[in-house]
Amino acid sequence: MDQRTRTQLPLLPALLRAVERQRKDAEARITAARATPAGGRFLVAGEEFERCGSGQARRVYVTEVAAGRRRNLTHEEEAAFWSWATVEVLRHTGIRIEEMLELTHHSFIAYTLPTTGEVVPMLQVAPSKTDAERLLLVSPELAEVLTAVIFRVRAGNAALPLVSAYDVFEQTWSPPMPFLFQRRYGTEDRPLTRSYIRECLVATSQSAQITVAGDPLEWRPHDFRRIFVTDAIRSGLPPHIAAKICGHAALDTTMGYAAIYPEDVISHHRAFIARRRTERPSEEYRELSATEWDEFLAHFELRKVALGTCGRDYATPCQHENACVRCPLLLVDPAQMPRLQEIHANLVDRFQEARDQGWLGEVAAIETTMAAAAQKLEAMHERAAKPSTVHLGMPDFRRNAGRSSAEPETPPTAAGPL
Repeated sequence: MDQRTRTQLPLLPALLRAVERQRKDAEARITAARATPAGGRFLVAGEEFERCGSGQARRVYVTEVAAGRRRNLTHEEEAAFWSWATVEVLRHTGIRIEEMLELTHHSFIAYTLPTTGEVVPMLQVAPSKTDAERLLLVSPELAEVLTAVIFRVRAGNAALPLVSAYDVFEQTWSPPMPFLFQRRYGTEDRPLTRSYIRECLVATSQSAQITVAGDPLEWRPHDFRRIFVTDAIRSGLPPHIAAKICGHAALDTTMGYAAIYPEDVISHHRAFIARRRTERPSEEYRELSATEWDEFLAHFELRKVALGTCGRDYATPCQHENACVRCPLLLVDPAQMPRLQEIHANLVDRFQEARDQGWLGEVAAIETTMAAAAQKLEAMHERAAKPSTVHLGMPDFRRNAGRSSAEPETPPTAAGPL
């Protein structure tokens, strides 16, 4: 699903141009057809049509002269308009298709900012999956789309028609309400259904001819919700704010909708490094002198010791005063095991001598060194016991998988397994 979002987001401008062009072309065709009497011909965008007689409910029918095909321009204009409105509303709000179809004229709320007193239009979204309603800011682009929807549904009347919608999930009828997404069907007004919106988007996807690797790309209503979340987070919107806008109860749900691009990871990581660099002293990023560079290289030359390699960091002193046997930073070399065994034997002799002479301070020091040497010997034994190469195994043919010989297979007996 993330890959689908990453594919669709760059192609969204092409879809917007396609739905806008389809809406304008459909309006031009039906306007020219209404101005042409029955039997007359007219030309729109290089296509010639012949006007047919008026159909039921004043629907406009024409015949495409070149193909001889009868077309319902009223249906085409309605599908083009509602496809355009669906794409614009979903991409600007990120709401679900069920929430979009439940928008009414009462969903508009004027909110007054307490700081400046400015009146801001808000859109109240009825809950679909949760019980919490939420308010969305109406941008100028969204306001333009909703204004066109209201103007179309009113059709010159003082108010929007009141219609009842059937909820297929709750299996209940809503009270008569001024739904925004409704259309004239025959002699009555009906709310738009999910299936009608999907049919409009399928027709739009086919006519837009947007392909990916040669395959046509089909747009679905929920794709715009994922695109909205991904684009919002990429643009700098905090994820917890995006979760509130989308109506998600958990932040993980919102992050699951956001598709992360590889270039986003690189750019944001580089921006993070740049911010951290500005907070650090500028002298840390000056040019190194020849003396400092020689000192840096000398540090790695001094890391090589008799028993292995010293792992202490650059510009850090040796805490054990070059007593490498005691140092936990010593990376032992298995090839130096005889040398360490000789050192350990020498320590045993020195320990016995110190006990015999009563050098208690020396006894304590040698005990610490002996314990560290024994630990490093054990580490050497474990490292030497590990094979340098790991055999991953080779696939082979099992007896039941297939046979290379031409010997006939022995048939199963009555007492044997089948």
